[in-house]
Amino acid sequence: MKNSPRSLASHVLTRIEEERAFAEPLLDSFLSRNILALQKDRNLCTQLVYGTLRMRNRIDWILRTFYKGDYESMERGLKNILRVALYQIIFTDRIPSYAAVDEAVKITKEEYSGRDRLVNGILRNALRKMDEIQYPRFDEDPERHISLYHSHPLWLVRKWMRELGAEETHKLCRSNNEIPPLTLRVNELKMTRSEVIEKFSAEGVEAGPTMISPDGVEVSGLSVPPGEMALFKAGMFQFQDEASQLVSYLLNPKPGDRVLDLCAGSGIKTTHMAALMKNRGTILALDIQGKKLSSLKTMSRRMGASIIDCMTGDAAEDLGERYHGKFDRVLVDAPCSGLGTVRRKPEIKWHTTKKAIENMATLQKKILNRSASYLTKGGILAYSTCTIAYEENEEIVRDFLETNKEFRCGRPSGASLNDMINDEGFFRTYPHRHGTDGFFGALLVKEEA
Repeated sequence: MKNSPRSLASHVLTRIEEERAFAEPLLDSFLSRNILALQKDRNLCTQLVYGTLRMRNRIDWILRTFYKGDYESMERGLKNILRVALYQIIFTDRIPSYAAVDEAVKITKEEYSGRDRLVNGILRNALRKMDEIQYPRFDEDPERHISLYHSHPLWLVRKWMRELGAEETHKLCRSNNEIPPLTLRVNELKMTRSEVIEKFSAEGVEAGPTMISPDGVEVSGLSVPPGEMALFKAGMFQFQDEASQLVSYLLNPKPGDRVLDLCAGSGIKTTHMAALMKNRGTILALDIQGKKLSSLKTMSRRMGASIIDCMTGDAAEDLGERYHGKFDRVLVDAPCSGLGTVRRKPEIKWHTTKKAIENMATLQKKILNRSASYLTKGGILAYSTCTIAYEENEEIVRDFLETNKEFRCGRPSGASLNDMINDEGFFRTYPHRHGTDGFFGALLVKEEA
């Protein structure tokens, strides 16, 4: 049983909850051990992990209804066996309900001896009375309706309702539970978008251009894991959400520019900027984690981006006089809560807290203020995040402009961003409005005089 997709899914979910871990690397670490030999089992396990994470609040509402004890005190592992089973019963069409129940009972017998009758009773009761489950009505209690039915923490729903209103929050949370499209960015240093689409089509993969990003392609029907594709290994493309691709267009670096990427990470945006610069100029990529810079170097080689130099360093601290006033453009793709990426990383909505957002905002202010000294006069700074929290976005930029009077807010140009730029010149995308991850960006121009 320990090698079954359902058992493995419940174990992964428990680890995510206990360690506040991210689903993708943890799931990959299990699947890379070939615990599940068949691809269909690996796919099922992945579906169960992400699906259960997305719909956890609704599932827990149902389990609380049919469990007579204190649900909050139930062992996490036992909860996740129940959650995985109930997810299959409610949200999948191909898995018979009896099979989901029987499997959950067998797993429980092995791992929680003596609790199998409890699991069997809860699930069979839920099966019989599923039509009787009632949720708070949206028109009477929109906060709790959204939180329970669309499965988001209540504090987060309340926050978004204050900022966006009830209808927008309803749409946002519903969209956050949809499986996002698989998008990639074509590497124009090696191949055009139309050529990549033709290559995919020749291999029987459905592919077409994205609506907003000039470099984006949306694909479906892949028969092999994306990282194993010959085109990927040859550096013809990089998997990247469409909104993330637009950040490089926000900064819009030109051939010959001197660019500083202050929070470069593994280099997805760094290599995109190198392509926009046609491999002419220089990019200094900084990150506090040497492991990420190793990944960046590997990606740079694969993508043929030869103008990138790497440096380990803390973006919140001064890099030194030798870097002051040396760069034409600076990208601050700041560390953030990631609340714009809940479609891809549903665990984020359960991990994030109000305090975590406050701590992020403190760090973001420090990094952004440090970055100002590296620009030449007339230089351009882009601040971006993959969160939709105002405290990490507009409030950070307004605070920066108050402190740094030599800067003004610029209006982005480049890709077709008009629908995503508000009156203040801020760039924003939302899953329910644009079909992308939720991103924020602002251009800050250093006055020449």
